[in-house]
Amino acid sequence: MPEDWEAGGFGIYLHWPFCQAKCPYCDFNSHVARSVDEPRWRAAFLSEIDRHAAETPGRVVKSIFFGGGTPSLMDPETVAAILDRIRLRWPQANDLEVTLEANPGSVESGRFRAYFDAGVSRVSMGMQAMNDRDLQRLGRIHTVKEAMDAFDIAKSVFQRVSFDLIYARQDQSVADWRAELSQALDLAVDHLSLYQLTIEDGTAFGDRYRLGKLRGLPDEDAAAAMYDATQELTAAAGYHAYEVSNHCRPGAESRHNSLYWRYGDYVGIGPGAHGRLTLDGQRQATEAIRMPNAWLEAADVGNGDKGRTPLSREDQATEFLLMGLRLADGIDLTRYENLAQHPLNPDAVDHLQDMGMIETSGQRLWTTDRGRLLLNTVIATLLE
Repeated sequence: MPEDWEAGGFGIYLHWPFCQAKCPYCDFNSHVARSVDEPRWRAAFLSEIDRHAAETPGRVVKSIFFGGGTPSLMDPETVAAILDRIRLRWPQANDLEVTLEANPGSVESGRFRAYFDAGVSRVSMGMQAMNDRDLQRLGRIHTVKEAMDAFDIAKSVFQRVSFDLIYARQDQSVADWRAELSQALDLAVDHLSLYQLTIEDGTAFGDRYRLGKLRGLPDEDAAAAMYDATQELTAAAGYHAYEVSNHCRPGAESRHNSLYWRYGDYVGIGPGAHGRLTLDGQRQATEAIRMPNAWLEAADVGNGDKGRTPLSREDQATEFLLMGLRLADGIDLTRYENLAQHPLNPDAVDHLQDMGMIETSGQRLWTTDRGRLLLNTVIATLLE
């Protein structure tokens, strides 16, 4: 009988923690460093790949994702060495997707061609805004012109290019966002990630917000109107909202992120990287040491993990629900029941259906447009 993770597949996430500057809204594990000993980092990544491969022999790698930080600051030689080692250690799917995140300020034509030659097949670019004032407010070090130039380079090298935009920014009206998104859709290749600005604790924006110094943020009604405009404009342009914040042309879904949402297994390598691994029938949450130098020293001597936590079946069912309901096609109820060892509360399901928040058909349950807007409420009700 197949293990649960096989329904989602197996992938590898690699975290490059370095950036040229720290953005004030960012709560990812990213650090500004004056210099990076890249040969030493390369050796540490290769050692960690070997360690994880020894635990998961024969698994077919469906996707590889270089995240960060700013992976487009990596030497192409490092990317090539990592991909060569992964090819050596695991079999790969015929349609393997290899994504690399890039910031427009770090894009060079020769470097992108070298990433492509190494085996990268898809680029995800952090544009974030399409006017210079807002880029400055977001702490981005690139201009709109640099972003456009970088995007042109990416399109000339890769068939699959995605980019990110943040909306509900300071002093942004619904009309502003509609105009900006229309421009983005004219440019887009096959995929857009469109995120509402969230103010996270522990970020510079979080500190400013707490002190009342982050002014001009749209209220809830304006933010909801921007979300509605996002759904309307992307659908009209032929971009399917396959996940809460992600839109694509048919067949251009991010395979790696879909692996997370479909609750597959994945190895997490690099400072602070998280993973989910099923070993000897037990799914575990893995986490690497967070601080770059501490991770590097630990990986040098054979293990960059901070720790591993066995997940109970109830934990797994909850994670499956949290991830799967982000997707337009929702979750398989049989899979939920197999994990939880009990069905979802039928009263909660009926109540949410009556409210127009979810729909069901056979063994599938998914959120409606309205339900996705209130996803945390839907999940909380189902888990009561």
